[in-house]
Amino acid sequence: MNNIKLIFTAAAALLASGCVTTPPSHDYSNFREANPYSILVLPPINNSPEVIAGYSVMSQITAPIAEAGFYVFPVALVDQTFKSNGITVANDAQAVPIEKLREIFGADAAMYITIEEYGTSYVIISSETRVTASAQLIDLRDGKVLWEGRGTASSAENRGNSGGGLVGMLVEAAVSQIVETVSDAGFDVSAMTTNRMLSSESYNGLLYGPRSPKHGQPAPSEKQAK
Repeated sequence: MNNIKLIFTAAAALLASGCVTTPPSHDYSNFREANPYSILVLPPINNSPEVIAGYSVMSQITAPIAEAGFYVFPVALVDQTFKSNGITVANDAQAVPIEKLREIFGADAAMYITIEEYGTSYVIISSETRVTASAQLIDLRDGKVLWEGRGTASSAENRGNSGGGLVGMLVEAAVSQIVETVSDAGFDVSAMTTNRMLSSESYNGLLYGPRSPKHGQPAPSEKQAK
């Protein structure tokens, strides 16, 4: 009976792995038509219990957008501008009308980010720091959605097996949780998440911007779709 259960379990796992398909390529037509030069990153809405999550993600968000070939307004300056105008909550910042955002900053488009997961968790024999975020790029001239994406990353991705059996795994998980909580591994994991979500070299990432030597070339997902 146990052998039969094992066979069914293995078959189910094999069937599940065979059903994993690559998501369809984004429709970049609005993005390509708008051809934004500058991007304003709004303070992220934080749906995680970690207070520091917003600042952690914001500190990593500029690099992949700039590397894609766009001008990114300095996030510290943007944050201070909102606070100087009495807007201290991310939800309020993202609720500002697009006409007002364009009037104040003069940006072509704005990036709206939501943090879905952030923090270190301990589950029986494993511990990880996970960061998951989603984003939308909105044209500030007409309100069209130019792009949207989602990214997730975990500190456990490249962690090897300790080889110490169950006790070793328990000890490793406990130590990892302590170290990652104290050192706030979320900053490094946030960098992985934002890069996967936004990089022009990622599947369904941003298009190559005007400052990129690859500007005008198809996105990687578009190439794979052909």
